[in-house]
Amino acid sequence: MYVVCIHVRVQPEHRDEFIQASLANARATVKEPGNLRFDVNQQVDDPDRFVLYEVYRDEAGMNAHKETAHYAAWRDAVAGWMAEPRQGIKHVGLFPESEAQWATRR
Repeated sequence: MYVVCIHVRVQPEHRDEFIQASLANARATVKEPGNLRFDVNQQVDDPDRFVLYEVYRDEAGMNAHKETAHYAAWRDAVAGWMAEPRQGIKHVGLFPESEAQWATRR
């Protein structure tokens, strides 16, 4: 699995617009064949901060996502709403994972 956590801080006046754009992107992304999960999370004690938690079958799935029209629409829409540049942190998913996947890593 290929996991990306996108940390975002938006300008307060654009919070609701950001949420709507991110939900639309998430709803389309979960229909992609390479996507396993897409969560939109809002920080409890700072509602202008978000974490987008994205899980793909592999890096190719994430790269395919970045070529979609819904991703481009989200990226372009939210660009001016950021209070600071978004930060994407990439991870390799270790669990849950099938035994077959784990065996190939040994």
